[in-house]
Amino acid sequence: MLRHSLTGKQKSFLRSMGMGIDPVVQMGKDGLTPAVVQSAREAIKKRELIKVRVLQNSADDAEQIKSMIETLTERVDAELVQIIGRNGLLFKRNFDKPKIELP
Repeated sequence: MLRHSLTGKQKSFLRSMGMGIDPVVQMGKDGLTPAVVQSAREAIKKRELIKVRVLQNSADDAEQIKSMIETLTERVDAELVQIIGRNGLLFKRNFDKPKIELP
């Protein structure tokens, strides 16, 4: 899969936008289920930029959290903007109805 990678300036722009949004997708004790992936696909198609959260009862250490968020990113074919703690910020451009104009 060939992917368009974001520049540093674009990631910075998306991080600033991500500060004001709440997590849309949450991964709980069942981890990364097909329902979570489908929910993320639907949300990212509508919004282009989503925040995901790994709940405390799901993963214990930072490596598990990072792995879960990176796997979700691959499954929804998105770009990982950043991971902070238990939260991840994902971006995927909607070419039909773009909502975010990158610098």
